[in-house]
Amino acid sequence: MNRMHTARFTPSRNVDEITGSRRLRRMRRADWSRRLVQENRLTVDDLIWPIFLAEGENRREAVAAMPGVFRLSVDLAVKEAERAARLGIPALATFPNVDMALRDAAGSEILNPENLINRATRAIKAAVPEIGVITDGALDPFTDHGHDGILRNGVIVNDETVATVAAAAVFQAQAGADIVAPSDMMDGRIGAVRDALDAAGYQDVAIMSYATKFASAFYGPYREAIGTQGLLKGDKKTYYLDHANSDEAMREIEQDLAEGADMIMVKPGLPYLDIIRRAKDEFAMPTFAYQVSGEYAMIEAAAANGWIDGEKAMLESLMAFKRAGCDGILTYFAPRVAEMLRG
Repeated sequence: MNRMHTARFTPSRNVDEITGSRRLRRMRRADWSRRLVQENRLTVDDLIWPIFLAEGENRREAVAAMPGVFRLSVDLAVKEAERAARLGIPALATFPNVDMALRDAAGSEILNPENLINRATRAIKAAVPEIGVITDGALDPFTDHGHDGILRNGVIVNDETVATVAAAAVFQAQAGADIVAPSDMMDGRIGAVRDALDAAGYQDVAIMSYATKFASAFYGPYREAIGTQGLLKGDKKTYYLDHANSDEAMREIEQDLAEGADMIMVKPGLPYLDIIRRAKDEFAMPTFAYQVSGEYAMIEAAAANGWIDGEKAMLESLMAFKRAGCDGILTYFAPRVAEMLRG
């Protein structure tokens, strides 16, 4: 009668012989040893807080697709800037929801020295001069079609848009912006903005280039927040980067740095960690990522449904940016993370 036998495998070498006595788990045994060898760290100094602006006074409007995020009137934006300063957050980035009556095909309201962005900048810098203010020169919050540039006969015209963005940058600097960050992705905009700022006497105002802003599906909640979601006709693929292209992204960065950018940004963030790492390795410049609205909304939605631990996922996602080479991160999680880091 045949009998079943269970084979017994005895390795010819023990584990120490295989690994050469190296046991990589030794330094993972305790919390203190893990902290001792941690390669990357997230601090409050890494955080930039994007905030949305609205007209009116004492106005706080929830953004439905972004739980915990609000559009704020200027007076409340000042209070949040004061809160950010108390938390040690270095800088805010402002994005306006402009009244529809002020929008047109050319985005001309961006050239109003008293527009919503500039009024908010003045108020924030007056109340909290120690906090950095970053302003965007793209036209999409100001156009009635939702595109980042001037629309002529169905085409986003490059050079006319660049001239408007450069002029707007001067008004933003006059209002007190510390960094201007044009996100429109028009060719030549960085050089034009630098020349305009220098000619107006704002040589010390820095430029953060949205050097690699991809045509992405992750921007939807942001468009709701600035009121362009129902306006956009077509897409932005004629001026945003193709998300399949890495070499092209490097060419964009190289060009923007040659034109005078002081720092570069990759947008979106998590789906583009390879771009961040490559940019940092190739150019060794201050490098930032924007953890965009869709990334934020996905974490919040999954956490709300109990599918993930939202707090841990939030921190893990931000650490991924640091590991990839980021010097800083624009994130809607900024105040929450700053509170946690304070302990």
